Amino acid sequence: MKKIAVFGKPGSGKSTLSKGLAAATGIQLHQLDSIVYKKNGELVDRETFDQEHENILCLDKWIIDGFGPMGSFNKRLEVADTLIYIDLPYSVSYWLVTKRLLKGLFVKPEGWPDGSSIIKGSLQSYKMLKLSPTFWNDDFLQKLEKFTSNKSVYVIRSMSELNGFIESNNERKTHDKAY
Repeated sequence: MKKIAVFGKPGSGKSTLSKGLAAATGIQLHQLDSIVYKKNGELVDRETFDQEHENILCLDKWIIDGFGPMGSFNKRLEVADTLIYIDLPYSVSYWLVTKRLLKGLFVKPEGWPDGSSIIKGSLQSYKMLKLSPTFWNDDFLQKLEKFTSNKSVYVIRSMSELNGFIESNNERKTHDKAY
């Protein structure tokens, strides 16, 4: 695992998993939201995003958390050696977006872009969740299966699998430090 793409619909636990994986592996985490948005919460221009994304892809090691524009997503899938697709049930994703919204009214969520409205971001997440079945579906899973011959591909479908994945990587870090 050197180039890791973590993706899934809004509210799927991408940030939580990515942070745990970065801590366990020592690989730098790049959250797409921090590249897509300026410090004031506005979107960066596409050229700036594409250049920053390309710079990250050229690094020896990276973890990229998020989706971003379709062209960059497809390129990331090609370049990564490890693909982690978090495919939680929609009810769980809606709950996690709601939980983030409620908590975010008091404390900025970790990894949330500076200056971005938690309310606007949550409404956008709800909108994307509603549209998600048109993309995150069996056709997408078939596309992922094509990568299994030359990449490690993980599909996480429950909170227990998500937590277990994070724990197993933290245990591996602890084990590696012991030797």
